[in-house]
Amino acid sequence: MYNLTQPLKTVAMAKPNKLATIMGERQHTWSEMQDRVSRLAKGLRDLGVNQGDRVAMLSLNSDRYLEYYYAVWWSGGLVVPLNTRWSATENAYALNDSGAKILLVDRAFSLQLDDIQKEANGVKSVIFCDDGEVPAGMLDYEALIRGYQPCDDAERSGDDLAGIYYTGGTTGFPKGVMLSHQAIWYNNVVNSVNVNYNRGGAYLHAAPMFHLADGAYSGATMSSGMTHVFLPTFDPQRAMDMVEQYSVTHTILVPTMWGMVLSHPQFDPEKLKSLHTCIYGASPMPEGLLSQLLEYFPNLNIIQGYGQTEMGPVITNLNAEDHREGFKQGGKLRSAGVAVPGVEVRICDENGHDLANGEVGEIYARSPGAMSGYWNLPKQTEQTLINGWVKTGDGAYRDEDGFIFIVDRVKDMIVSGGENVFSAEVENAISTHPDVEAVAVIGIPSDKWGEAVHAIVIPKRDANLTEDSIFSHTKGKIANYKQPRSVSFREEAFPLSGAGKVLKRELREPYWQDKTSAVN
Repeated sequence: MYNLTQPLKTVAMAKPNKLATIMGERQHTWSEMQDRVSRLAKGLRDLGVNQGDRVAMLSLNSDRYLEYYYAVWWSGGLVVPLNTRWSATENAYALNDSGAKILLVDRAFSLQLDDIQKEANGVKSVIFCDDGEVPAGMLDYEALIRGYQPCDDAERSGDDLAGIYYTGGTTGFPKGVMLSHQAIWYNNVVNSVNVNYNRGGAYLHAAPMFHLADGAYSGATMSSGMTHVFLPTFDPQRAMDMVEQYSVTHTILVPTMWGMVLSHPQFDPEKLKSLHTCIYGASPMPEGLLSQLLEYFPNLNIIQGYGQTEMGPVITNLNAEDHREGFKQGGKLRSAGVAVPGVEVRICDENGHDLANGEVGEIYARSPGAMSGYWNLPKQTEQTLINGWVKTGDGAYRDEDGFIFIVDRVKDMIVSGGENVFSAEVENAISTHPDVEAVAVIGIPSDKWGEAVHAIVIPKRDANLTEDSIFSHTKGKIANYKQPRSVSFREEAFPLSGAGKVLKRELREPYWQDKTSAVN
């Protein structure tokens, strides 16, 4: 019942000789993958992993990352995927907080290990999950698999915890979200139905595998027996090449990634012709970028997935048909779609009371995929999880057709002259300018308005953008009080979280550093 290892066993029996994973020259069939997972699970048990024990991983994307997930569950343990964007201090915090006994690390992060171990005192064994010489003091991943015989699956299921997934860490230290086997299993099934994974093909892991966005769609891929292809870290040229080389049919690319692909000097739509379905998320797709994408790939099934870690993660989908209809008629493309089967969504005021359609409030969500709570944080759990409803912290409204329109993170709201301005609306308006590559809107101090709307714009290559051209473009698109009062330009990419979200806190810092608070 709700067992996460069951899909692996089912596919290995049904398609034993079909390719399960492609990591460059290293390739494994489904029967080989099950054998490797089972042997690694026995090795973990021999290292002291008992039911409910935590096993962490700090690594770039690879086939071994996928094996890690299933081997830990097979052993009876809990996964603790660590954020590759974090500092050694933050990763040490997660290790200490979760009580992880074992850490898997690849070469890219082995150099960080000394700094981590200075602060993380509970890790008993470190497994090197990369090729080449094994650093001193670490265990060899492949030797561990070769050294053990397959073992029986622990078959934990239902309400048994499957993992602790730490939230972004963008403010203070992160919280560990506890997800059960049922929660992740439910998300896998819903995503499998909604994104056409039952057609076969190949899935490219382009988004980071520590994040649940990839995790949920990876699980859906697993249940259908699709081949997994791995891109260690995102690079637009390499992503295009791999889609072409391996005839990739499905992938996840967040809006920032799509922007990098479409603006790349070597961009060629023919390289991506095998794509059947692409999911995007992390943030709403700016309308300008989405329109460009639909023009290049009119037959591509483009699906927006909205959710958060606390929901395991899916809440709503804007499906392919809605994208095409929205492209023709306008309006719905700005939405995050409708609640997926099994998810209930409410829009509530600050007191938790339901609001009428069209009114902006906070999204409350409930489903079988919701978290069990925050690890070792009962007070924060009580504040966020109320009678099974997760308070998301996202501001949104629902239209009469049931479509959810995300207007912003509640904390990112700008109050200018007593009016609430949601930065996503301003960003959408600016993004349709033909010379805008990317845009982020923040509130900055203003003696007159309290806070003023400020746009930070990355121009397209060789564009000659000016502040006045941005002002002229947005005039009439959004209300006057939402208009940007100032614009700055930058060439470097925006700072991003591990999930691909723009770190607006870092963009705000230069403007607020001399203030006693971050709002006026």
